[in-house]
Amino acid sequence: MRRTIAWLATAILCLAFLPQPAAAEPKHGIAMQGEPALPPDFRNFDYVNPDAPKGGAVTYCVVGTFDNLNPFIIKSLRTTARGMMDTIYGNLVFEPLMQRNADEAFSLYGLLADTADMSDDRKTIEFHLDPRAKWSDGQPVTPEDVLFTYEVFTEKGRPPYSDRMKKIARLEKTGEHSVRFTFNDEADREFPLIIALTPIVPKHAFDKETFDRTTLKPVIGSGPYTVAKVDPGQRIVFKRNPDYWAKDVPSKRGFDNYDQITIEYFLNANAMFEAFKKGICSTYTETDPVKRDRGMDFPAYHEGKVIAETFQSGIPPVVTGFLFNTRLEKFKNPVVRRALGMLYDFEWANRNMFGGRFTRTVSFWQGSELSALGHPATTEEKALLAPWPGRVPQDVMDGTWRPPVTDGSGQDRKALKAAFDLLTGAGYVLKDGAMHDPQGRPLGFEILTSSQDEVRLASLYQRTLAKIGIAVSIRTLDGDEIQSRKTRFDFDVLVGSTGFNNSLSPGIEQIGRWGSSSANVEGSFNLAGVADPAVDAAIEAMLNARTKEDYVAAVRVLDRLLISGHYMVPMQHNNEQWIAYWNTFQHPQRTSLFGYQLPTWWKKPQ
Repeated sequence: MRRTIAWLATAILCLAFLPQPAAAEPKHGIAMQGEPALPPDFRNFDYVNPDAPKGGAVTYCVVGTFDNLNPFIIKSLRTTARGMMDTIYGNLVFEPLMQRNADEAFSLYGLLADTADMSDDRKTIEFHLDPRAKWSDGQPVTPEDVLFTYEVFTEKGRPPYSDRMKKIARLEKTGEHSVRFTFNDEADREFPLIIALTPIVPKHAFDKETFDRTTLKPVIGSGPYTVAKVDPGQRIVFKRNPDYWAKDVPSKRGFDNYDQITIEYFLNANAMFEAFKKGICSTYTETDPVKRDRGMDFPAYHEGKVIAETFQSGIPPVVTGFLFNTRLEKFKNPVVRRALGMLYDFEWANRNMFGGRFTRTVSFWQGSELSALGHPATTEEKALLAPWPGRVPQDVMDGTWRPPVTDGSGQDRKALKAAFDLLTGAGYVLKDGAMHDPQGRPLGFEILTSSQDEVRLASLYQRTLAKIGIAVSIRTLDGDEIQSRKTRFDFDVLVGSTGFNNSLSPGIEQIGRWGSSSANVEGSFNLAGVADPAVDAAIEAMLNARTKEDYVAAVRVLDRLLISGHYMVPMQHNNEQWIAYWNTFQHPQRTSLFGYQLPTWWKKPQ
């Protein structure tokens, strides 16, 4: 026994002097590709004014209504008050573990967690909470809050928050201020960053049993503002927390400059614009350049009290268009969808509706290195597409595909004949002035719209389709009705409201938009009902790419497949960001990669 004990003691002593694996070094930031651009000692993001004066008030205006302050539940998902957690106005109440830098494709820096240790294979990540982090009631943010967040989101939350535990093998407290996530085989390389961006809620301020119920009672968060006043459906007022814990954190310096933020709700865009002209609303945005020119004709603008400014964005444009519900038999054939796509007369619309100031949208990542346009397929792309030969036409493979260009007259017979020939080649027959499918059923559909602008675009499309015997009806519904129909996939074609905001770092959200797993999940963003194993494989390759070259190749393959699938008829875009605002407000001189950032603006001192 003594020999055994002596042997064990010697072995333990020897092991203590053996080289040990190096511990992961805590990092101030993490990036999807490569390393974060900013050093550990950065003072602030480059697109802010770190010395912006604090004070004053701003009023943002939106169309709609609200009946809930909890943005994490299914009930009233679309009618949760703006600002609680907001990509435009800022995360005023709830915050994530790390903050995104709008000057990089996808890099995160410390916020609730001041550092993070992520393993090279991205199977684990440990967050170290900033000891200074506090909720608005003064209580500290703890690892227990993080554990509670994932517990309550899983049991009572809405997608995508409710689904995140499916990819987590273990979540554990590892210290007084630290938590570690260990991921299972379902997780991809982006998932640790998604976890870092997930907002955290306070355990002591929420009852798990009632978490999924709507509430208009002010809730507690860790953000820079608290809810000061609620007029249900009309306005919500936020007051800046003078004791906000992160006001000197580098990733928040230069943000949150107003003492008060009010968000006013209006029934329609016209009423909102009239309120802006009267000075009730501090800012106003408009994507239609013709409407901008016509609208900015009022005394305050001519007197210089209102400023209209254009900013340039470096991200791909929002993709809007006529989106087909491919769950319906009439839209299952991609040849039919391709023919229908040839009949949107962009040239006429651009000349007569937009003053020639729009560009045709062709790619889902147009204007970036992720786009298939102008980029012939690489060896890596061809390898990804090899299991599905013929899925992508040659002109899409070599990057030269473009939709037909008309003469802009609204009567271009070449475009009509090309679409007609495609349909007849697929077995369709024009009989008694109406196009019939191979089973003898008339080809026609309904377009749902939610505004007069959408009606104008739908009417243009309707007129062209009628020329080859395709009957189209147009139905206008209010926002709630449209949303209800979208949630149930109860539509033929949607227009305008199908906008897809694409970034320079597409990721897990692409599963929700195009993945087979979301095709028949009510409420998902896969409105087209895409269920294609080739698309699924491209998304998987994108999420698991380890090098930038592999990542770009996978996104381009996804772009080629979506273009080739003709799931929607892309319309047009203008990459300029235009905003009008009263001259009592100022913004930083430098614009971020993602364009102007309202949370960095400030009120001129009196």
